[in-house]
Amino acid sequence: MHKVKDNGVSSLSLSSPYLIFLGDIQEAVDAKTGAGLVQWCREKVLGQLRFDNCLVDLGVADLSIAEACEQGVKSIVVGVAPIGGQISQRWIQVLIEAAAAGLDVVSGLHCRLEEYPELVAAASSSGAQLINVRTPANNLPIGSGEKRSGRRLLTVGTDCAIGKKYSALSITQGMKARGISADFRATGQTGIMIAGQGVPIDTVVADFIAGAAEVVSPANAEDHWDIIEGQGSLFNPSYAGVSLGLLHGSQPDAIVVCHDPTRDVIDTARHLPLPSVAECIDLHLRCARVTNRNVCCVGVCVNTSGLDAESRKSYLAELSAELNLPCIDPIQDGCDAIVDKIFNEFAPEA
Repeated sequence: MHKVKDNGVSSLSLSSPYLIFLGDIQEAVDAKTGAGLVQWCREKVLGQLRFDNCLVDLGVADLSIAEACEQGVKSIVVGVAPIGGQISQRWIQVLIEAAAAGLDVVSGLHCRLEEYPELVAAASSSGAQLINVRTPANNLPIGSGEKRSGRRLLTVGTDCAIGKKYSALSITQGMKARGISADFRATGQTGIMIAGQGVPIDTVVADFIAGAAEVVSPANAEDHWDIIEGQGSLFNPSYAGVSLGLLHGSQPDAIVVCHDPTRDVIDTARHLPLPSVAECIDLHLRCARVTNRNVCCVGVCVNTSGLDAESRKSYLAELSAELNLPCIDPIQDGCDAIVDKIFNEFAPEA
């Protein structure tokens, strides 16, 4: 079930277990919704459905619709996030089959499931739900820029699809393990599916993006941390508008930069070079000071999956020495070093 609360935050409750639909995608980066659910909600994922030419594997069982129903699957989740967020005609036939079999159909794409009459008819006949995760509120305020209580950390990046959600979840997990009051605040479709609530920030009318960010991370206890999932990148012209509004509205006390050292160009604008981590930190801090003059960077999360062990070790050590910040791979190292930095940087005065 999906509903938008009076405060503008989406609340989401999905029937599990899930079948993750991957279709015919060729790049792992396009499967970030499915991958996120497997990484953070593994107990809710029973299998995946892939076409023969799909090159992505989430490491779970391959199931047909019939097999999934036999094993108790309740929802089929569109596990892909392609550029533009549309459903191909070949994909829709599978979703129609799933809905006809009684599975709820869950999509985080920009297109609405109700745009497909045959899918609507199949769901109506079986009683299945069509759930659009990217459903923004229509009562969001404009950003005020006014100081609000509590602490906030925003994950940002040198590009899009570079680990901001994973890093935010990992930092939240690490802070809670230390007994620090912290909540993950979702701003994208996958994060909302994982957390059960949030604001799909890239569906919000531009005038209200900063206001939506204020809503998703409201005033709180002075020692409470909201760890806000970043979106896009200030360096990616395709998504920078969303990134800037989220940065201003989040009013972060701290930022963590996410980076992939194997990339050398911007993903959706390959004529543009990827910025250095130092450039990324500088631009984000300058822009963030519009709403929080005291913002600082507390670390860098690096996707080192494309590096061998020796290269990984030397790269992180050199980057850390250059920036004088903890630089870690959250998947391999966890985020304890960044949590330590946060604790030391923001420790209450004696």
